Amino acid sequence: MVANALERRNNTWVLRTEVASDLIVQVGKFSFHLHKLPMVSRSGYINRLVFQKQGVEDKTDPPLVIHLNNLPGGAKAFETVVRFCYGLKFDLTASNIAPSYCAAHFLEMTEDFHESNLLSETEVFLSFVILSSWKDTFLILKSCESLSPWAVELRILKRCSDSICQKACNSPEGFIFGNEIKRQADNWWFEDVSSLRIDHFIEVLGGLKRRGMKAKLVGSCIADWTEKWLSRVTLLDNVTLQKLTYQLQRITIESLIRLLPPEENSVSCNFLLKLLRLGIVMETDPELTNQLDLRIGSMLDRCHVTDLLVKNFGDNEVDTTYDVGVVVRAVESYVSSVSWNPRPKIHAIGRLVDGYLAFIAREKNLRIETFCSLLMSLPKSVHTCDDNLYRAIDMYLKAHPHLTEEERVSICRALDHNKLTKEAREHVMKNDRLPMSMTTRLILLEQVNMMRSMTGTGSNFLRTKTQAVIRSSARKGSGEQLVDSQKEIRMMKEEVDIVKLQLSQLQMCRMELQVKMRRGVR
Repeated sequence: MVANALERRNNTWVLRTEVASDLIVQVGKFSFHLHKLPMVSRSGYINRLVFQKQGVEDKTDPPLVIHLNNLPGGAKAFETVVRFCYGLKFDLTASNIAPSYCAAHFLEMTEDFHESNLLSETEVFLSFVILSSWKDTFLILKSCESLSPWAVELRILKRCSDSICQKACNSPEGFIFGNEIKRQADNWWFEDVSSLRIDHFIEVLGGLKRRGMKAKLVGSCIADWTEKWLSRVTLLDNVTLQKLTYQLQRITIESLIRLLPPEENSVSCNFLLKLLRLGIVMETDPELTNQLDLRIGSMLDRCHVTDLLVKNFGDNEVDTTYDVGVVVRAVESYVSSVSWNPRPKIHAIGRLVDGYLAFIAREKNLRIETFCSLLMSLPKSVHTCDDNLYRAIDMYLKAHPHLTEEERVSICRALDHNKLTKEAREHVMKNDRLPMSMTTRLILLEQVNMMRSMTGTGSNFLRTKTQAVIRSSARKGSGEQLVDSQKEIRMMKEEVDIVKLQLSQLQMCRMELQVKMRRGVR
């Protein structure tokens, strides 16, 4: 059977021969007008279909029609099959070898039907490409995305994965560039591996872990793949996503969590927080998110503020730049996990949270409930000094000037007046952004301390002053109460300044007397 060419006319493929077609093969929406002899002599599958059809149909019928709806690789792969069967020119490449190999398996094009059949030829070429070329192996994997489950059953995915793992784990220390030997970076294989689809990526990373690839490199590759994947998809609320898309994204996130190497410091805390954020948004398996909680908690004492910065998705104007809720969850999880153990590192967590609070305090869209949740996430005992905490609270009050008195009071409950340094207390007494009750109490405490310095007493003075302010406030209406309280505070501040001046003068006199006494002794 001699054919001059295979021509396509819209969705129909026709062979230019001197013999009329007696076989039509329908592959999806494409039809191939062929001949029985060259096809049945090379394909066991088509052989059976043809003879089954001939057994029940009249031989005088028009060309026999058979359907290959499940052919892996579709019409494109079948075109290669037809060219092979008719002896026409065809090219096997890294992009079409996997579909051609799967199609040859499906059609049973073995040596039993024809010597040097398509299956053996594609097998030789596939093995050569996988073993010899790094880049072409990834082209093969790319073509396998439309061949599931054939690529898995015929072990194409496994063979490609093994080849990639072997080259990545046993790569030479350097490569020749011109006349010089350049050292390869440990992560030279990241870019190509990170381009794989999730199921192929899992296969390759699993192989790398089994071959002993460094856990830190494996973790960095997972983070690199995740960053690239996030740049290609949009994660929205599951109500607005198509059900299938949502399920695929959720499965992807769960697969990434399971793929994480267990070794300590193999992945950064920042990446784990991003994964946790994704897991919460996509409602992943609670057991997996709990594992992330525990792992993040074990790393918090070694983190910096930048490690806690996890950007929110989308461009919603009501959202903050960074997701604060996921940090609150991580801190609360840490506190609950160590509450029954000695906590030598919890002071480091306190400094970390204070720094994070100061970083996010200027966010205009940061809700007071979220800010307070983070303020209260740690017990007060973690702070030996509240100056940094006060600084963060003051920054939030400055960025949110429209808070009510009650809201400002709720924020300042986290502060312990006794843990403020002298400089911080002086700043508090001049700070009009703080709630009046806090300012009043600190001024009273300052007066008490100075009275004690001068007379050795002060508790009665504090009680008297406090009761006077309370009685004055109770006798007035709300408008008058605010004005009178402000006047009272100003008067108290003036008293503090007068007493400070007196104390300063007394100290000067004391120093002069001491100098004179030393001279008299001499």
